Amino acid sequence: MRSTIVSALLAASFTLSSARGPPPTGPSHNGKTCTVKALGNQKDDTPQILAAFSECNNGGTVVFPEDQNYWIGTKLNPVVYDVTVEWRGVWTLSDDLNYWRNNSYPIAFQNHHAGFIITGERIYINGYGTGGIYGNGNAWYNVERGNTQPGRPMPFVFWNVSDVMVEHFYVKDPPLWSLNIMNGTNMWFDDIHNNATAVNAPFGSNWVQNTDGFDTMDANNIILTNMVYQGGDDCIAIKPRSYNIFVQNITCHGGNGIAIGSLGQYLEDSSVINVLVKDAQILTHNNDMTSSAYIKTWVGDLVPQSSYESAGLPRGGGWGVVQNIRFENFHVVGASIGPDISEDSGDNGSYPGTSKMEISNIAFVNFTGYLAGAKGNRTAAISCSKVYPCYNIAMKGIDLAPSINASAETEAVGTCAYIAPGGVSGMSGSEC
Repeated sequence: MRSTIVSALLAASFTLSSARGPPPTGPSHNGKTCTVKALGNQKDDTPQILAAFSECNNGGTVVFPEDQNYWIGTKLNPVVYDVTVEWRGVWTLSDDLNYWRNNSYPIAFQNHHAGFIITGERIYINGYGTGGIYGNGNAWYNVERGNTQPGRPMPFVFWNVSDVMVEHFYVKDPPLWSLNIMNGTNMWFDDIHNNATAVNAPFGSNWVQNTDGFDTMDANNIILTNMVYQGGDDCIAIKPRSYNIFVQNITCHGGNGIAIGSLGQYLEDSSVINVLVKDAQILTHNNDMTSSAYIKTWVGDLVPQSSYESAGLPRGGGWGVVQNIRFENFHVVGASIGPDISEDSGDNGSYPGTSKMEISNIAFVNFTGYLAGAKGNRTAAISCSKVYPCYNIAMKGIDLAPSINASAETEAVGTCAYIAPGGVSGMSGSEC
């Protein structure tokens, strides 16, 4: 057992030195400035915003002053290079649900949509603590009341970008995922606040599903530091083909904690390699805190699905590896489970353990706090794949109590399934 845990910890610690790459290259400057003043009275500011990005492209600075509130009535996708954005004011997405459902940009992954997409290279955005996006999410939350329908627009998507810095920025009440990277390289996000609060939801009800805080896909060399999230879904979700991801100093109020996944939902490579998430506070809110740190993949067969996120089509069967992942220094208050691996998303009861995703070299290190709603004294769960049994899964310093009034366990306790012989160390329980 000792050799296994040392091997896994050393392998997963590879991300400690390699997940965080060099900072992004900043934009050049030509001295040109474009200041945008809001039209007011809910007149659509999108055309003049696009005009400012075009005029100050290739070296200029676009300014949204602090006292301005911009009405975003139509979708926009500026393509910019070497641009600085002084984003002190607020963009407000319109509450015209019918427009967004029928006109926003389609996102093939999970049948989603986007309202604002930025594309380009060497982009610097500073919100100065006052600037951000107000997504008018309660217009959606109140209508759907926890039954998410297709067409909600993501308020901020980075599509085909490189060398991007975003700091001191917020997203409030997003209709869908707050910040989403889809094809991004060399990016750093610092001092980010994402908050999805359904003001009319009864206590204990989750009306803000799919309001992830920060997601990556087709991403390489991404840094996220000093983020605060409140919502009802993944605080952070590292999705397919994400490599060299460094995350530090994260606070998550409610939702599902830190996720690697979902992976393998489509017939494609869904690998995730080299991820370090450290110094996280996972705190219950509205009695809906589920996971704390988890890996989730789909089953290995195409299984019929009814959800709009699968477009009503059979999903599953994707492949790839999940390697060199380290979750370190997590303080957990009221989540339902601690370290967690599940490879059975999309299962209808007939395909457990069929995932084609191979999971290895995973370390859960230094987890403290207590759980709520745990089964017995369970503090962790591992369910992998009989196709590719997981191995080198290490747990060290898992000092979690199964409930607020219980004593902390001396190691992770739970159940294991479809693991390689000796594949999990530092954990006791059935099949572990």
